[in-house]
Amino acid sequence: MTLYLTEAEVNEVLTMELALETVEQAFSLLSDGGATNPPRSRIRLPDGGLFNFMCAAAPGAGVMGLKAYGVAPGNPVKFYVQLFSTETGELLALLEAGDLGQVRTGAASGVATKYMAREDSATVGVIGSGYQARTQLEAVCGVRPIKSARVFSRNPERRERFATRMSERLGIDISPVDSGEECVADVDVVITMTSTNRPVLNGEWLSEGTHINAAGANHWMRRELDGDAVRRSAVIVTDDIEQAKMECGDLIYPAELGSIRWEQVRSLADVVGGTFPGRNSDSDITLFESQGLAVQDITTGIRVYQLALERGLGTKIHAQDR
Repeated sequence: MTLYLTEAEVNEVLTMELALETVEQAFSLLSDGGATNPPRSRIRLPDGGLFNFMCAAAPGAGVMGLKAYGVAPGNPVKFYVQLFSTETGELLALLEAGDLGQVRTGAASGVATKYMAREDSATVGVIGSGYQARTQLEAVCGVRPIKSARVFSRNPERRERFATRMSERLGIDISPVDSGEECVADVDVVITMTSTNRPVLNGEWLSEGTHINAAGANHWMRRELDGDAVRRSAVIVTDDIEQAKMECGDLIYPAELGSIRWEQVRSLADVVGGTFPGRNSDSDITLFESQGLAVQDITTGIRVYQLALERGLGTKIHAQDR
């Protein structure tokens, strides 16, 4: 029996607290050999579309699976996660996973912040005001005692709306500002979540001790950080190094120019597993580059599936129905 869960049903059980727990579990499993995650595959279509495919196996959590999503020009993107039992090979669930992906992406930055930002971090600067930026800020607030934030994006109305909505949701003071430099001046944590192909964060703007979550540039042609921001980072961590070598423009270009070496980039699994420090001093600038991994989807998805079963959610699909 396979359970089908719609976006609405997933959202009945999915919370940021749950995702922070399951995404941290994912990196812990990667660290101790309890999970495997190969890089994402992308198939280009003649009309400019893409078919994207991500898979992972996490025997330590009893689940293996995949996320697939097609990009067809002019149409909304739909995300789907399939979960299989590592014990029986059975297809356990098929989830509509747009919101799940948004929440787990935020949670990955939250986990990185937990291990890499100064413990007394209280202020955040957010560059980008789209739906993905919301969960980024929510996750950071879930792991540090954040008191205030600033937000900048090119559209004044969107940043005003973001500030109002997230202030109400998180119970902190959030101010819209007129420039990226003003947004990140003297803050403890910086979030970049944009779709730009030109840097929106300059290294000269950063104060000592800042932690950066760069979560928007998951294509080799995109860059959110200039070379100076990367060069100034004493600790550079990504969710998966091999995937970053294929997709992370923020790191690919500095590596090609010789301002950083791939050997100095570490996996978040190493940090969560305790084999590499998230920072060496309070004055370090630290950087987390997020590309997005299937293991995050399946460890979060299996918990959503289990809770949905307990609550009687979803549609059961039997073999004769398939």
